[in-house]
Amino acid sequence: METNRRALLEGITGVALLAPFLAVEKAMAAQAGAAEASPAAAPAASGQSAMNDQHMEAMSRVLGPGLWGQEQVAMVLYPKFTALDLVGPHYFFACMFGAKVHLVTTETDLSPVMSDLGLAITPTMTMADTPKDLDVLFVPGGTEGTLSVMGRADTMAWIKDRASRAKHITSVCTGSMVLAKAGLLKGKKATSHWVTREVLADFGAIPTNERVVRDGNILTGAGVSAGLDFAIALVEQLRGRAYAEALVLQGEYAPEPPIKGGTLATTSEPVGQMMSDMFAPVAEMFRAMAK
Repeated sequence: METNRRALLEGITGVALLAPFLAVEKAMAAQAGAAEASPAAAPAASGQSAMNDQHMEAMSRVLGPGLWGQEQVAMVLYPKFTALDLVGPHYFFACMFGAKVHLVTTETDLSPVMSDLGLAITPTMTMADTPKDLDVLFVPGGTEGTLSVMGRADTMAWIKDRASRAKHITSVCTGSMVLAKAGLLKGKKATSHWVTREVLADFGAIPTNERVVRDGNILTGAGVSAGLDFAIALVEQLRGRAYAEALVLQGEYAPEPPIKGGTLATTSEPVGQMMSDMFAPVAEMFRAMAK
């Protein structure tokens, strides 16, 4: 029975949240082995087992039916994506017990995919091998890389196909531009990075100036750091309030930025104007993709 329980725990994707319990299990197994040679070790092993059972019972009691799941999550990796768009949500998704999180490359093999700033992420699956029925389809943003992937027929066809059956169609930052290009946001409220948010209207979407926007089974996050808020909101949808709250605490997500800002409304006028002017051509490049 103990062996089966350890196998179950070690097979769960949400390893981060389970780390304390896995440590107890391993220590318990080691002491149980020693107990065969020394009966004096048995009470310690028994005590650790009881402690572990108490923790699991407490988790079941507090988290309820949301404790376990079997979600199939596909997170798209394309060359020159923005890493934080993906890494933040990945942390929260991968901490859902039982969820299968697939890092899906748009390329032909499983070579690491380079982000726009040079951070390489190793994919786990190609588009062809990804489950046909997904609980979550997720697309991160970027700039040059995002524009490029919007022009790739193979990738756009795959996104349309998987989205046709996905329970949740999601994005962060300019990832919503990819969804919009695929025709998935027509008539839907959505957000994006502030540079491209209003461009969503060119694709038939309804630009919404909020950090996280939900419209039916569409969930979009604003720029880059909003991916954390987006992921928390999605975990709450999938597993409930208590589970999401537990992960917020585990990640110690209590932001107190040393510089208040992050939106044009809260940024000083000179800086805001400079950034707006600098990124205006980028908005036009995305707008051109709607034609």
